[in-house]
This record gives sequence, C-alpha cells and structure tokens, in this order.
Amino acid sequence: MAKQTKSNDELIDESIAKQRAWLEKRRSFARKFFKSLNVFAKPNPEKRVVGRPAVRSNGDAAQKSWWREYWFPILCAIIVVIILIWVLFGYLRANRTTPVVPPVPEPIVRTIPAPELKTPAFDIVRIGDDGKIVVAGRWHANTGVSIFMNKKLSATVMTDDNGEFVWAPTNAFPAGNYTLYLMDVESKTKSADRVFIYISDTGAENSVSLLMTRDGTRILHAPYALHDGDLSVSKIDYLSNGRIVITGDGLPRLRISATLNDEFLGTARVSDYKHFGLGADVGDLTPGDEYTLNIRMHDDDGNIVATIVNQFIMPKMTGDDDTYYTVRRGDCLWIIARNFMRRGVLFSVIATRNNIKNPDLIYPKQKLNIPVGQSK
Repeated sequence: MAKQTKSNDELIDESIAKQRAWLEKRRSFARKFFKSLNVFAKPNPEKRVVGRPAVRSNGDAAQKSWWREYWFPILCAIIVVIILIWVLFGYLRANRTTPVVPPVPEPIVRTIPAPELKTPAFDIVRIGDDGKIVVAGRWHANTGVSIFMNKKLSATVMTDDNGEFVWAPTNAFPAGNYTLYLMDVESKTKSADRVFIYISDTGAENSVSLLMTRDGTRILHAPYALHDGDLSVSKIDYLSNGRIVITGDGLPRLRISATLNDEFLGTARVSDYKHFGLGADVGDLTPGDEYTLNIRMHDDDGNIVATIVNQFIMPKMTGDDDTYYTVRRGDCLWIIARNFMRRGVLFSVIATRNNIKNPDLIYPKQKLNIPVGQSK
C-alpha cells in the first residue's frame, strides 16, 4: 500500500492541538504550584444551583478568585520588602557620622595686663602753636617720676592707679632743641628712651618731636610742612656715615629731587606703589647749625608740582652706627643699600645682618637693621 501524505490542514490542526495541550499542562502546573504555597487559603468555590442564575458577573468572580488564590505570596513579598527597608535604614543610620557639637562655655572677660615696664616710658609728646608742650607716659602706679630737659630737672609728677602720668607746663618754651628723659624719684631708674624736641619759632607747624630708642626713631609729633598735595615725607635720616636718606610718598613714576642749603643732592623716581627713597652724601653737619632741606616733585616735563621745605637745627649725634628701615612695597635690598650705604652691592651686608637667606625676597613692613658704619 502506498503511504498517505497528510494535508496541510491536518498538520496545522495537529500543531494547534499540541500547543493547546502544552498550554493546558503549564496552566495546570502553575495552578498546583500556587495552591501548594497557599497552604492557609481554603478554596471555597462558588456553588451554583442548577437553574439559578449567578449573582456576580464573570469579572467580579474572577477578581475575587485571584485575590483568594494569591494573597499569601503577596503578603510574604510585602513583608520581605519591609524587612529589607528596615535593615537598610538601620545600616545607614549606624554608619552615619553625627557631628558632636561641644558645649560652648560662657565667655570669660579677662583683662590682659600691660607688659611690665623696666624703666619709665614715653607715650605722647605734643607741641602746641604757642610753644607749650604736653608729655604723657607710664610707670609703676602711684610713683613719682622726674622729667629732665637738657639734663636739668623740669618737673616731678605722680602716676595714677593705672601707672599713667601727664605733664602740661603752663609756660611756653622758647624756640630751640630739647632732649627729654624720665627718672624714677626713689630708685633713680632712668628711661631707656629719649625724646628729641625741636620747637620752631613759627609754632607747631614746623616743630617736631622724635622718640629715640635702641630699635630706631619714631615720630611723636610730625611737622605739618612735610605734606604738600600728593607729596609727603615720612622720614628723614641723617646717618653716622655722612649720608642723609629721605623716604616718602608721591605720584607714581614722577621724579623727586632734593637740595640741602641750595646744594643739589640728587633725584629719585616714585615707584608704581607711590613710594620713593633718596639717599645722598652731605658730609658732617654741625650740631646747633640751622639747615634748610627742600624736597620737590617734578612732572614729566621737569616742572615743579609740589615742594616741601624742612628747616631744622642739627641735633647732637648719638654715636650709634646702626639705623633701622621698614620695608615698603616695591623695595629691594639693592636700592636700600644704595640709599643708606652708598653702594648697592653692599646689599649682602644688610642680608647677613638680618639673617636673610634669599636677598631677592623681602616683605613689606619687614624691619631691617642697617649697619651704616660698615660703609665708611
């Protein structure tokens, strides 16, 4: 007999039947598996009475059957998610670093005691337009302090409970130079510092008082004539090596010139930071003689735009071969050495005296000791 070949329709029907049988097996397996998990669920299939219509629709019945069959796995999944969130939150809380802020104590107000004085000290020395002076200073509390002018006793005052004193004589002093120092009445301890006073016959406008210490000179009363517009002179040093050094401020890049008793000293240029320094040899100035120092600022065409005239009587030199200089912005050791010690190549002497390892690196407000005696 010849073998009969199945038609395409028969093949398709067989494939569909196999697929339906496989799907039915899968549904049966899944139904049995979920029923095995739902051990606490009690199936309660809805009984139907023959001839009695169903109360619920097919959709409501299917929804109710779905919740009844799968409530336990859903509940387990929710519990697992809650446990995971709780564990994660506890882990993050345990590893979180909470900053501990220490308690802030109540502020304690303390009075910082003033440094203990070894000798009587000056604070203020002012010169009035009428030639009267005011001297203020400090020493031990309730102690007598003698004030000497030109080595002669001028007054004795008592310090208050804070150790401060003020002396303001009613009589005016004639024009001239005066040197002040202090002395303890009982122990005869002299002040370590001196004050040089120059009282001009024109009044306070051209008068000056200088506090002379071992660390240098500080202006207590500056003459008003050291300012003219944008030109100002902050310090004039006469050194033991016969040089005079003028420092001040002006307009950037303009030129400064100076004369002493109409003798030309030299010129200097104002830096971009408005500072200038001018040093020149003037030889030996005679103590007690009067000198006139003119400082002028010139524009680019050489015209004079500001002038400062400083008339002074040369005081007696103290004999100290060192002076001090405060570095300003734009300074360098070579220019400082040229102004104070004649030659810029002597900058290494200044660096050695001040323990400067890198001569190319100095800082504004740095205080330098200038050994001018080594340039003689």
